[in-house]
Formats: sequence, structure tokens, C-alpha cells
Amino acid sequence: MAPLKILICGGGCAGPSLAFWLARAGHRVTIVERFPALRASGAQIDIRAQGIEVVKRMGLIDVVRSKVVDEAGMSMVDANNTPKATVLANKTGKGAQTVTSEFEIMRGDLVRILYDATKDDVDYIFGVTVERFEQYEDHVEVHFSDGRTDTFDLLVGADGQGSRIRKAIQPADAPEPYRRLGMYMFYWFVPRAEMDTNLAKAYHCPGGRVVMSRSHSPTEAQAYFAFRDESEETRSILKGSVEQQKEFVTQKFRGAGWQTDRFLEGLKTTENFYCQEIVQVRTDTWYKNRVVLLGDAGYCPSPLSGMGTTAGFFGAYVLAGEINRNSEDLPQAFANYEKTLRPFIDEIQVFNKSFLRCMFPDTQWGVSIMHFIMGTICFLRIPELVARFSSEERGGWKLPDFSSSVQDQQV
Repeated sequence: MAPLKILICGGGCAGPSLAFWLARAGHRVTIVERFPALRASGAQIDIRAQGIEVVKRMGLIDVVRSKVVDEAGMSMVDANNTPKATVLANKTGKGAQTVTSEFEIMRGDLVRILYDATKDDVDYIFGVTVERFEQYEDHVEVHFSDGRTDTFDLLVGADGQGSRIRKAIQPADAPEPYRRLGMYMFYWFVPRAEMDTNLAKAYHCPGGRVVMSRSHSPTEAQAYFAFRDESEETRSILKGSVEQQKEFVTQKFRGAGWQTDRFLEGLKTTENFYCQEIVQVRTDTWYKNRVVLLGDAGYCPSPLSGMGTTAGFFGAYVLAGEINRNSEDLPQAFANYEKTLRPFIDEIQVFNKSFLRCMFPDTQWGVSIMHFIMGTICFLRIPELVARFSSEERGGWKLPDFSSSVQDQQV
């Protein structure tokens, strides 16, 4: 079978993961990334469940393990930094992960690992994105932001939850793809202090607010500020300048207690700052003709699920396998991809918004009750026992075996 000429829009984690498998099968793969260089930055992410098995099959588990963040678990603390409940990571190699995964890693490190694993076999073009495209019976004509035009056998939209590729293939009457969870998160890096240990810490304060810290290096720590809010006014702050966003979060959390003021002081000079509305991406259209969506572009489960990176890895593995198996019948490949993956995505996107009111209480009384309940659960070691005796694979979904289709493609 002749190799396909494939364009992937998006050079984060999901896109290069797909490129890894496609290039291994002999396809000609190009990745365009709108940032002018490799975007090896971002906060701490994790790999769980089926994602771990995919990384093992890629042969990258050892290099990933060499870059993991040394995080022993997570503690809920009060204003005096007194632990109220602690959940330790399950690092036995057996069972499911807890709140802290065995494979916590900085996004930048994972991006570099995937780039290094693919750069010799995949063409990367930085500072360019897909401006528009037209589909024909036997190819996709792509117009790039730098004025160039080229043709490909297929186009993959791995361009994140704000995907322009997704918007282009949705029906005109399609509903908004975002399920809004009424949550916002701001995060940035600050200088590490003595209180920053290898335990992540979460401090709850009234008003549905949470401040969390994590330490990923001897010199830096991460500050996460999250809160509940469903107003349109707050949503508009995401369109403001960085200075406006910093001022907003400062006013929202000033004087909240614990290490809040220290983190807000670090906010003034940080070079790593990001904010986002917490959403899920839900769409009935994962593909159209020769264009298909991957990762957050098609099915972001939200950061609260802890499954975003895993969904991207799992999706890339399945999509590549079906393309290799059905390279002369792409509609069938995409249909199989959706049939295999959608039940898994439906499961990881199950989320009860009322749960947020319990975990982000409005009052100090609510915070105290949550601390008591979680403290009792952790004292009885229930999270550790559940993880130890649960399946490593989320929902029991098994990874398909595509090894024969890769061999057939290479013949």
C-alpha cells in the first residue's frame, strides 16, 4: 500500500503521538504548529490508565520515567498549613493511580520527549497554522497562514479545545461544543520556598475558592488558583490582557490566607502565566470526509478529570491503528476510530457539576465539613486501598492490537 501524505495541525502532545505511530508505518507526516518554536512549556500534567500502556508500547516509558516530577501525593491543608487529609500516590506499579499519578510530568518535558522521538521522521513547521481548507474526493487542499498551499491525503485537527479545524467541519446548526463547568483556573510559577515539599497542597477558602501548590524543581513551585463562577462577566476576563487577568485574580484572592499573598507577590514577576475556563468539548462530529479530530480538539474531558493527556495518547494510538489498517478507505478508518474510542470518552466525560459545590465550598463551615469527611476517608486509607485493588485500565477498556496492520503497511 502506498504511504499517505498526512498533515497534523497542532504540535502539543496528541499530534506528535499520532505522528509517532503514522511515521513508524511509513506515512509522510507533517506537523504545523502556530507557535514560532517548540512550545515546551506549561504546567504539570499526568499520564494514567490506558495512557501508560500506550507510552510503554511506544518504547518511551523509561525516558518518561526519567523526567517525572517527584510528587509523593496531595494534602488538604488549613490556613496554618496543617494537613487535614492526605492521599499518597500509588507507586507500586499495580492497580490504578490516585490523585497524584505515578507519572506526573511537566508538559514541556513531555513535549520535548515526543519531539525527540519523531523529529527524524516527521516534518515540523513552526510559526504556521491552517488558515482554511477544501476537501475533494481524493485529497484535502490546505491553505496555510504564510500564504502557501499544499495537498494532503488527510488532515488531522489536534489544535486544542479552541480548535479551528473542528469549527470548520461542524454542521452549521451544530450546538456549542463546550460543556461549561462553571470553573476557572489561573496558574503560574513562583520561586520555591521552604514550605514547598514533594507533597502537593490544596487550601480551600470560602467563596468556592482553592489555592494549590506543587513543586517540580529545586528552584520553582507552581501556584494554581481555582474558583467557581458561572457569570458572563468573569468569562469575559479571558479576552482581556495579561495585566487585566493578573489584576482580576489578585482581587479575587487577596487576603484569602495560607500562602496566597506569597503566590500573588510572585504573580507580579512570573514569566509563566496562564488562565482558562474549565470546559469539556463534546461534539457529535469527530470527522468529515478526509478531516478528523484528535485529543482536546474533539473530546477534551477537562483538567478536572485528570484524563486529558491519556485521552490524547489513547486517541492517537487508535486513530493511527485504524488509518494503517484502512489506509485505502479513510471513511471506514475514521468510523472505526470513533466506534472504538467514543465509549471510553463518554465514560471519562461523566461529571456531576454538583460535586464541585462539595469540593469547592462557599462557607468556612462547608470547608470544615469537607476536611472532616476527607480526613476520615484518608485515615481509613480508603483511597490507597481502592487504587491498589482497582484495574490499571480505566473502565476495563483494552488497547487494541494494531501490530499486524503496521507490518502490513510497511510491506
